Amino acid sequence: MSNKDSRLVYSTETGRIKQPQTPVSRPAGDGIVRIQRQTSGRKGKGVCVITGIDADDVTIAKIAADLKKKCGCGGSVKDGVIEIQGDKRDLLKSTLEAQGFRVKLAGG
Repeated sequence: MSNKDSRLVYSTETGRIKQPQTPVSRPAGDGIVRIQRQTSGRKGKGVCVITGIDADDVTIAKIAADLKKKCGCGGSVKDGVIEIQGDKRDLLKSTLEAQGFRVKLAGG
């Protein structure tokens, strides 16, 4: 093992050494939020995937929480993409438009 590959993770004097986290940068969108229905890789269960929201992770998490409450279903946020369980595209579109976003239904 060379010196460039080694890093200090624990010291008996100071304890666990924390590495500074670099913020994740995503490319800027075109201002249009897209809602798409996907079933691939989910054993036939459909989810609505919402992309194109230009905001930080905290704001996206708040938007996702609001959408999950409005739809009455579960979901998650992964890498700036919101996934809502079930096919609720029309309700999601009207809710996001009420929040001031330009929304398009994408895909099939």
